[in-house]
Amino acid sequence: MSKALPTRSENYSEWYNELVKRADLAENSAVRGCMVIKPYGYSIWEKMQRALDDMFKETGHSNAYFPLFIPKSYLSKEASHVEGFAKECAVVTHYRLKNDPDGKGVIVDPDAKLEEELIVRPTSETVIWSTYKNWIQSYRDLPLLINQWANVVRWEMRTRLFLRTTEFLWQEGHTAHSTSGEAIAETEQMLNIYAQFAEEWMALPVLKGIKSANERFAGAVETYCIEALMQDGKALQTGTSHFLGQNFATAFDVKFQDKDGKLEYVWGTSWGVSTRLMGALIMAHSDDSGLVLPPKLAPIQVVIVPIYKNEEQLAQISEKADEIKKQLKKLGVSVKFDNNDAYKPGYKFAEYELKGVPVRLAMGARDLENGTVEVARRDTKTKETVSLEGIALYITDLLDNIQESIYNKALAFREENTFRVDTFEEFNSVLDSKGGFILAHWDGTPETEEKIKEETKATIRCIPLNAEEESGVCIYSGKPSFRRVVFARAY
Repeated sequence: MSKALPTRSENYSEWYNELVKRADLAENSAVRGCMVIKPYGYSIWEKMQRALDDMFKETGHSNAYFPLFIPKSYLSKEASHVEGFAKECAVVTHYRLKNDPDGKGVIVDPDAKLEEELIVRPTSETVIWSTYKNWIQSYRDLPLLINQWANVVRWEMRTRLFLRTTEFLWQEGHTAHSTSGEAIAETEQMLNIYAQFAEEWMALPVLKGIKSANERFAGAVETYCIEALMQDGKALQTGTSHFLGQNFATAFDVKFQDKDGKLEYVWGTSWGVSTRLMGALIMAHSDDSGLVLPPKLAPIQVVIVPIYKNEEQLAQISEKADEIKKQLKKLGVSVKFDNNDAYKPGYKFAEYELKGVPVRLAMGARDLENGTVEVARRDTKTKETVSLEGIALYITDLLDNIQESIYNKALAFREENTFRVDTFEEFNSVLDSKGGFILAHWDGTPETEEKIKEETKATIRCIPLNAEEESGVCIYSGKPSFRRVVFARAY
């Protein structure tokens, strides 16, 4: 706690890395590229899980679990899918170890080679669609709405905690439908659920859109996404929902008999969010003093810190704190009373500021005499002295206000850092000096998109949903364009 965090303005990347570690969210593991999510960080992820899981179940989805290992032959059945993931796959080739004859530990037993190698899942479309072949025979079996919470492995050379690790946690939904229209409606519904979760729970404003062909999920007909803007002006893809068409149904021969007795291939979707949401939460809201957590996702929403000179004062404060805790818990608020005498109040204030606890109550003997308490809010760092009468309802209203305030601040930042440009020169100038979301005309060709990426490291984050048509010319090629798309440098 004694050493200050690096500032965002000095070194944003170092600030992020240090904050993740010092706030006890996660740390690098002994396995290169992987992370250990610590209890405080995992409790935030659990809150995310619960909220999303409830939203999935309200829309008719059920949870299941599928194998971690995928036969190598499965990945080759959908050509674009295997091409998209081939370079990221971890492969299991043997099933046994044995003692090294030289006495140097253990070695892979060369006689235990698998007949067919197994891929540690980078995503589960193939193993799930191979299973769906057995589950779906008739239109009565549809729609099939399945989600799984799992881990996946995508071999990464450059990793960063939460944002890009070799192994990460996520949920992946996989659904099957009798018509194209149903599947597209499902894809859009899940995109809207992700956007609702981001905005209402994470206090994170997002853009909803469609990915360009170059950025589309491998094996999808269309990829929908939500994109958020981080404080350093870079974009972060925070969720995707894919319309798979009949690609995987065809690859795995998943057919159903319709009401007329005719055999048809089913239509599919897949959609997912991951622990990358944790990275978004940190980078969108936090400051140079530590985390700023939206109350809905804070493991501890209120902390009560006693200030006392002797055991008698502590006993009196503890009695009142216990009363406040009970009132708040009845209202669904998580509260911690920190009476640990190993640390002084100043140290505790700094610790809970670092960890982003939304509301801090400081209570001393004089406060008890006056029937008041000092209330500090993390987002604005403001303090006020409040009457203990009706304190529970005051705090619940304050938490709602903080949630809304954090969202509005992030929204204002996004609006201030969204720019319309009409020339490539202007595009480069804004990109290098400000970053942010850049609305610019594009001629719709993958070639132009790739050239812009090569020259600027900016990608098309999305083609906004319901974007108004606007005649113009592509900033790069000068060819006709009928709408603007969103460019940004991204994580």
